[in-house]
Order: sequence, then structure tokens, then C-alpha cells
Amino acid sequence: MAAKHPLDPLDAVEMSFAVAAVHAQGGLDASAWFETVALDEPEKAALRAYTPGSPPNRRAFVACYEPSSNRTFDGAVDLASGKLVHWRHVPGAQARIVMDEFVEGGRIAIADPVFRAACAKRGIDPDKVLVEPWAAGNFGIEGEAGERLAYGHCWLPNDSGDNPYGRPIANLHPVIDLRRRRVLRVDDFGAVPLPPDSGNIVLRDGLRTDIKPFEITQPDGPSFTVEGQHVRWQKWDLRVGFNGREGLHFYEIGYEDQGRVRPIMHRASLAEMVVPYGDPTGGNFRRNAFDAGEYGVGALVDALALGCDCLGHIHYFDAWSHDWHGSPKLAKNAICMHEEDYGILWKFSNTYTDPVRSTVARSRRLVISSFSTIGNYVYGFFWYFYQDGTIGVEIKATGIPFPTGTPSGEPGPWGEPMAEGIVGHVHQHVFSLRFDMSVDGDRNAIREVNFAGLPKGPGNPQGNAIVTTVTPLKTEQSAQRVMDLASARYWAVVNPNSLNRFGKPVGYKLVPGANALPYLTPDAPVAKRAGFMFKHFWVTRYDRAELYPAGWYPNQHAGGDGLPAYTASDRLLENENVVVWYTLNYHHLSRPEDWPVQPTVYASMHWMPEGFFDRNPALDVPPSKPAHCCD
Repeated sequence: MAAKHPLDPLDAVEMSFAVAAVHAQGGLDASAWFETVALDEPEKAALRAYTPGSPPNRRAFVACYEPSSNRTFDGAVDLASGKLVHWRHVPGAQARIVMDEFVEGGRIAIADPVFRAACAKRGIDPDKVLVEPWAAGNFGIEGEAGERLAYGHCWLPNDSGDNPYGRPIANLHPVIDLRRRRVLRVDDFGAVPLPPDSGNIVLRDGLRTDIKPFEITQPDGPSFTVEGQHVRWQKWDLRVGFNGREGLHFYEIGYEDQGRVRPIMHRASLAEMVVPYGDPTGGNFRRNAFDAGEYGVGALVDALALGCDCLGHIHYFDAWSHDWHGSPKLAKNAICMHEEDYGILWKFSNTYTDPVRSTVARSRRLVISSFSTIGNYVYGFFWYFYQDGTIGVEIKATGIPFPTGTPSGEPGPWGEPMAEGIVGHVHQHVFSLRFDMSVDGDRNAIREVNFAGLPKGPGNPQGNAIVTTVTPLKTEQSAQRVMDLASARYWAVVNPNSLNRFGKPVGYKLVPGANALPYLTPDAPVAKRAGFMFKHFWVTRYDRAELYPAGWYPNQHAGGDGLPAYTASDRLLENENVVVWYTLNYHHLSRPEDWPVQPTVYASMHWMPEGFFDRNPALDVPPSKPAHCCD
């Protein structure tokens, strides 16, 4: 096979090679299908030993589900030899619901006579109904334990075809046995009239006519260079990764300083996201989605369009995924990369000169992004790299908030009306970001920084003193923290073995943005599966197997896996290879303005250098040149 970098995503040839190996050696029967075929990332020691031009020992991670036995398997294929070097049955695990199974689940529901009768009772043609088989969760309901199930939610798409969620069919939920391909039962909590408005998104008339053309040009081309997945932009150096579960992620992020690339992170990714809804009635309590662990953010990635999703001089990365037969599928233009102007980088006006002398450098940032359409919601995952060494992560949510039918004027206490007969229930979008840190090397430590005002008295006669407290978080249990606005709390990753010119450990600080805490009780079924959401900040000592905050197989899991299990042994963190997990919670009460399609909302966080550099690393950005602006 052709030599590739050890961290490059699998291509179509490698995927097919791995699938063939599992078919030949995995001992599965004809019912089995493929949940995941992705890069099995190498150990760090092997990665450090790699030299360009030498063939790396690449392996594929493969996970399969066998319906006949209701078993999930996973293992690794050596891509040089074609041998299945590791293969196991994972007891009790349910593989992700892949798109082929998702579509098949809807067809199974529509064909069921009990479901068709429930539609007829409502005066609805069942063949026009959209049934989405959401992951069923684990609620301890009799007859569901140990089965592979989906819980259906139903809509009547609008006539124009631009809004499949235009008319929600409330209170009708087929429970689908995905393994036996049958409907287990139909939960019918009573008919509700269909909303009168079909929720057209595309306007035919009345479009604005006062928008003039807006073009971004770079006549000399972009400032970045790309070699395969390797990107260099000004002083940034990084590798772009992709897989079906996490989608876009990054490796070996570093920044050039005084002639050498200094490492900051070994790996950065969106590791999980869960969307719990707050309506406890009928079948609505089952509305929750682990979009990475139950479906796959990368498997649902959009193909991007120039001028619509991305604007400017764009470099696209294609991405390979696969269907449930293991056949490769190419997602064209899955990842977008471009530069964009970001206002003022730094400025100073010397008012003591005549005339006043102003020096200004404009900020430019590198943007690497992707979009995934996951049912009704569309998520944009944006990673920003700034000239001053800052790294930003922003998640943009648009699409259609989950609409539920309700009698006109009766939204209930759990939501707000979005349109006549349609309510949007209060919910949260909870994202877990994983950062395998390498601040000037793999041996790092964690510090929490808090601020407080001192009481008025001796030494503080005017009551203006502010004290800074830096607390080492030395173990995994002590490093489970929440935000505190009263103390302006933040966290820093430092390298005690690398000192700056002031003799202090170099570091990067995590700057939280807007956030929230969950409102589920800790013993709620969703909360037990997503224990990570109760803390904004977690730290673990690096373990190659600990990649996902809700565990490897959250689908229908009983709970307790992932970060709660990873941190149970309370490993030491001081001067170790540490992994930081940040929980970003966007709290959403739907508005009329969110219908029929939601304007984009934003949630973000940043990593900023704190003593990592000896001075402003962006002083060498050339001052801006004057240019004309307008009339």
C-alpha cells in the first residue's frame, strides 16, 4: 500500500482493505454490518520514531454489529499485512445507529399496521410521514432491556419540500426493534391537530433588493501552504484529521517561535455532544441525542459550497466515510480552510507627537471548519488560529429547533410557541471538547486561577485590592471544576520543565465563554450516561483508550462510563501527559424567531498563551497600509 503519514485519515483503498480483512477473519455472519472503519491512531512513542519517507505501521480501527446475535465487535487491522491483529466481542455494547440503519428504521415504522392505523386515526397518509428513529436511550422500561431499539418521532413534511419538520405529529412514537426489523409497540399519547402553517423556509417573493455584491479577493493567493493533511500558516504548524465519529479534528498543533516549532497540543477534537430536552410528558422525555457517540458527526458531514458555506480563497479537504456495508463514500469539500480579516490585532496612538502617530496591525485568522446536518439541527464546527498564538473553538448551531405539535395557545410549561400549533421545548446543547496537551512537551501540569477582592482595612485602606490565587490541581478528582463568575476563574496548563524569561513555567490558559450547567438530576437516565456534563473542566492523565467522555459505546448504555470511570482511580497529574476536557453548554429556549429555520447561534471558548512567549508574538505582523474605504 502507498506510504502515508501515520496520522492521515484512511482513504478508500485502506477502508476496503480493512473491510475485506474483517470479512475474511472476523468470524461474523452475513447479517453483520460496519459501524466504524477509521484510523487506529498510533502510540505516541511510535509516532515520535516516525521519519518522513519511511512507511509507517498504519492500522485501521473497525467496529461491527451482528444483528443475528445482537453483538458488537471491534478490533484493529494491520494495513501492511492485512491481518486482524485484535478482535473482541464488547459485552453489552450497542454500536452507533448508522445512517443506513436510521433510514431503514423509518421504513420499518411506516410499514407497520398499528402505526398506519394511528396515522389514519389522525387523518394522515402514513406514506407521507417522516419517521426518525432516534436512539432509544436506557430508561429501564420493561421489555426494552438488552434489545437494539430506536424511539420514533414523526412529522408530516410541508408541501414545498423544503421543511421535512414543517408539521410535527405530536404524541405518536413507534418503538422500533432495529435488530429484528419490526415495530415493538406504538406509544400513542393522543392525537393533536396538525399545525396550520407548513413552515416554508424558501421565500418565493419579498426577498430583499438592497444587498449589493460583497467579494473577498486575495490576488496573490492565500498565505497558507498545504501538503496532504499538513498545514502551515504564518507561524502555525498542524495536521488536519477526520473520522466518522468526531468529524474534523487536529494533530500536532504547534507555533514557530525563534526558529523552532513549539508544540501546544498533540490532539484536539470534539469528543461528544448531547442534547437533552426538558419536557417530561408523553414520549418527550426520550428526546436526547448523543450526536457523536450515537450517530457520528463525521458520518453526517455536509459537502460545502463556495460562496454559501465558505467565502473567499478556499482550500477544501475531501473526507472518506463508508456505508454499513463498509463501502467507502467520498464527502467532497467536507472541510473548508481560509483566512479572514478579524479587525485590529494591536494598535497604539502616540498622542505626544505632532501629528499624532498611530501604528496599527490588522488581525488575520486561519479558519478551518466543517458542517454536519444531524436530523433537524445543523452544526458548524469552527477552529480559529490567531497570529498571537490564540486558538479558538466556536460551534455554530442553525437548522430547525425540534418542533412539537400542541393545541394552539397551549405551549405548556416546558417550552415556548414558535408558530401556531408548534412549540419548541427548552433544551441544551452540551459539547465536550478534548485537548491532549503538549505545552512545550508532554510533561505538563494544571493550575486553577481565582481572583478575589480583599476587605477594606490595613494594607487595603481604599478597598481596591485584588488578590490572585493560583491552585495546583494535582489529581483527577481535584481537577473536576465548574466556572465561577464571582472569582473570574480560569484554568492553565503549564510546563514546569520549561521556563520563560521571568523564570515561570510556560503555559496556555483556557478562557471559557458563555456556558451553563445541566438541569437534569444526577440520577436521570440521560445524566447517568452523560456524567461529563456536570463539570465544565476535567483533566485526565493520558491513556490512549480514553477518547470519549461518555465512553466508546453510549448507545443504550446504562451509564457511568467515560469521564466518571476514567477519573475514578484519581491519577496524579503533576508533571504528566495531561488531557483537558472542556464542557461547553449552550442553553436554548426556542423563540418565534427560530421558526421555520433558526438564525445561527454561537458558543465558543479559547486557549490563550500565558507566559508561553517572552513578549507579544505578533509584533512582527506588518503594520496595516492605508487604503480607501468609501465615498
